[in-house]
Parts: sequence; C-alpha cells; structure tokens
Amino acid sequence: MRPFFCAVVCLLAAFLSACGKRDPATASTNADGRPLRTLNIGNAAEPADLDPHLASVLNDQIIATALFEGLTVLDERTTAPLPAAAESWTTSPDGLTWTFRLREGLKWSNGDALVADDFVQSWRRILSPTFAADNAWYLFALKGAEAYNSKKAEASALGFTAPDPRTLVLTLERPTPYLAALIAMPAWFPVNPRVLAQHGGLEKRGSAWTRPGNLVGNGPFTLTEWRPNARIVVTKNPHHREAAQNQLDRLIFFPIENPDVEERDFRAGQLHVTFNLPVTKIAGWRERAPDQLRIDPVSQINFLRFNTERAPLKDPRVRRALSLAIDRPAIARAVLQGSREPATALTPPGTGGYTARASVGTDFEQARRLLAEAGFPGGKGLPTLDLQCRNDEIMPRLAEALQAMWQKELGLRISISQVEQKTWVQNMQTLNYTISTAAWTGDFPDPVTFLGMFTGNSAYNWTGWKHPEYEQLMDTASTTVDAKARLELFQKAEALLLAESPISPVYVGAQTYLIHPSVKNWEPAPLVFRRYQLVRLEEKK
Repeated sequence: MRPFFCAVVCLLAAFLSACGKRDPATASTNADGRPLRTLNIGNAAEPADLDPHLASVLNDQIIATALFEGLTVLDERTTAPLPAAAESWTTSPDGLTWTFRLREGLKWSNGDALVADDFVQSWRRILSPTFAADNAWYLFALKGAEAYNSKKAEASALGFTAPDPRTLVLTLERPTPYLAALIAMPAWFPVNPRVLAQHGGLEKRGSAWTRPGNLVGNGPFTLTEWRPNARIVVTKNPHHREAAQNQLDRLIFFPIENPDVEERDFRAGQLHVTFNLPVTKIAGWRERAPDQLRIDPVSQINFLRFNTERAPLKDPRVRRALSLAIDRPAIARAVLQGSREPATALTPPGTGGYTARASVGTDFEQARRLLAEAGFPGGKGLPTLDLQCRNDEIMPRLAEALQAMWQKELGLRISISQVEQKTWVQNMQTLNYTISTAAWTGDFPDPVTFLGMFTGNSAYNWTGWKHPEYEQLMDTASTTVDAKARLELFQKAEALLLAESPISPVYVGAQTYLIHPSVKNWEPAPLVFRRYQLVRLEEKK
C-alpha cells in the first residue's frame, strides 16, 4: 500500500472546486519551519537500476536524469542540445574531432571536484566488454569504441582523452552531426570512479553504489531514499551548478503501474503529476478540468516485435501478413480514444526533418494471400501464437484488439500473456516470446535513433532479424556527411524494414497525463526527459 502524506488535497468536486486543504507541495517542513517544496511524480514502474550506464528502460532513465548530468542537455520543447557540464564545444572541419570545455568549479554531490578524467574513466567503464552494458552502443561513434567493446581492440585505442582537468577531446569513427544531442543521453553520464571503486562498481554490475547514502552523482538532485515498489526520494544537490536556481527541495517518484490507481492518487492530492492517464478517462477530464489534462506529443513509436527465430515467424510472409491485418485507425479510435495517431512506419513523422515515404497500411486481402503463399491458407496449420504484453492500461486492450482482428481476418488463434514490465523487457531481450507489444522513445531528434535499433549490433534489436542490405544502408548512412543523401539512405532502409516486417508499427506515442495547477514551467517534452531544477511549485496565496 502506498503511503499517504500528512498534507492532503481533498477531492475536487466535479474535479474543479477546491476543498481548502493544503497543496501536496506543503506536505512537510524544514527545520526552520519553511514548507519543503516537494514535487510528487508518478513514474509507472519500479526501476531495475539507477546506474545510468545500465538503465535501459525509460522509467529508470527519468530518475537517472535527476541524479546525473552529461556534457549537454536537451531543451525540453525544441530538443536542441544545450550546454550542461560542458560550457562549450568545437568541431573540426571534417567532423571527426570534438573538443568539450567543462565549466569551472564542477562538483560531485559529495563535494569532490568533477574533472575531465572522470568522464574518461566513466566511458571506459561502460565500454568495457567485461562490464557488458547494453547501453554501450550509444558510444560507438567514438573511435575504437565498438572494437574495444567487442574485444577486438585494447582500451588504449579508445578515441577520447582529457589533456587537462577541464578539457575533453573526442575522436570519432565517422562524422556524427548529432553528437551534441547524443551525448546528453544517460549512457554518456559520468559516474564518480572513486566512489564506485569503494563499492566494486567500476567493473561489477549490481553493486551497492546505487543505494541511498552511497550514490554520488553530479545532477541537480541526490538519492536519499529508495523503498522498493513504494517510492524513491531525491533531494536538492547543493553542489550542483544550478543549485541557486533550483526552487524544489525534493522529488518523490512513485512506481504506480496501474493508471487507474495513479489517477485516483492524483485526485486525492498525493501526486502533482501522473505518468499516464487511462484513455477511458480522457473525455471526463477534458470536459470537467481541461486545465489539469495534458496530451503532449512524444517522439515515440508503439509497435510489435516478431521473434524471427521462431517458426512460423521465420517466414517474412507470415510477419508481413500479420502487419497488413492490423486496422490501425480503428485501434486509434476504439482502444486509444483518439489520443494517439495511427503509425504506418517505424520512425515518427518529422523526426529530424525526416518522414518515411514507405508505409504499411491495412490490406486484409493481401494479408490472406501472403498467409496462403506461406502454406497456411485461412490460418490452417498454424499453431496458437502467443502475444506478450505489459500489464499496463493500454497494452492488454491493444492485444485484445489484435487478437480479434487476426482471428476474424486471418483465422488465427492468438493467446495473450500479460506480464510485469521487468519480465516483459527480459523476455524480449532473451527472445523468450513469439510476438510482443513494444514501445521506443527517441533518444535524440534523428531517424537513426529508431532505425539504428534494428541493426545487427544493436543491443535493442530483440527480434533475431538481421539483413545484409539493411546493414549496408545503415553503415553507409553513418559515414555520409551530406544531409540530403543521408536521409535518402534512411528512406531505403525503412522501406526494407517494413517489407521484411521483423516489426510492425501500430501507433505514434503521446503522453496523456494529469498535472496539478501549482506546477509551473513543466514544458511539453517530445523526448520525455526534463530539467527538474527548472520546475517550480506555486503556493496558494
């Protein structure tokens, strides 16, 4: 049972009329009697790890961005890279050498000086083949990084150095025009090598360095409490470079997987911001309290993964048939209540100036023909196919809609397995599934953040699919400096991906949630990450 707070905002009559009790922001006070400015946030799931080099799920990364900070940070609204730990950077004419200058006086949350060599040791850690971090591929733009990670080169070949305490020089394998945005990702965050060494965390996964009292970060907040499946509390870091501007004393993240429970907690005054809102309740909030309802666009795609190592999904005709037999507009209307748009490609429209020309629509006749060509006319001869979904508010409803469509149009028998988030991710990672619902939120504004997921060396492919032509197109794109030619290569790669169908797009993401009127400067964030030190709470007068 989640804890209640000593200050409770009464239920709003018809969601609007205030009951007169204190806001959640005044839940407790400092020693001097000043109310603690506490922001209570729903975060959907219990984090698996707060180590930024191991956090591979969005919910984990959201907390990591409060505890750590990279060289750059992305502007919430525009997604443009801004200076963070680095005050500036320059690029060589050939795009292969980037030099970052750290801000003067940077400190870790324990007061230690943060220097350029801390970044060097952190990046060696995540790239170490013995550490085996799934997120290591984010750094493969660095010279020698992929070779070192795959045990084909020594650490001495890595293309980054710290010639002095405030300077980092990065040498790249290939031109990477989006590096300033890429480097804002958690995989690039520094970790304090001296603190990790005390807990064995430099080389070992799952050490105690991420526990309260041990974790030392460089972000705007520091970890003070972690009660599994209950709450995570982070408090203002007085050593952060923007501590003087940070108007929040602490954030409390609640791992509430059930959006109905989360919505009820919001109405009871226990949350300032929810992670989600049940689609069935959008209409009611839109009518009664539109100022507390937010539907923000997100650079996210919701899709299906097909395990191409399992029969009958080894046959691309079967996968293509399943993809063509999805009525995406119907799902957007009936399942999502018009809160999301149908998706006919993997990359969301307008990502980094790119919109896919290729698409997969709804064509039941062609789907039936493909299934017959594969030797399964009318679905005869096919075993029951299991569809895995996370046990959240939307995915089971989506799974039921797909089950009905495929049974009606293709004659298939579909079973549905609902699992918690950790199991859902683990099953996909180990290919322990047949078909699975999936979602991917873009890391930075470029199509490679979506299309790069399905290269053979991606740690997030999770389909067993690899195609030599796709590999060639993506490799060529990675070395192409001309922006127009690069996007054209992505067009060809996406067309091939949709034709081969190791995945099937279903709908474009949006974040539908509730926010208390006292929360200010909470900008729409297409890439979801935000700078909590800029958020403030406006107390009632």
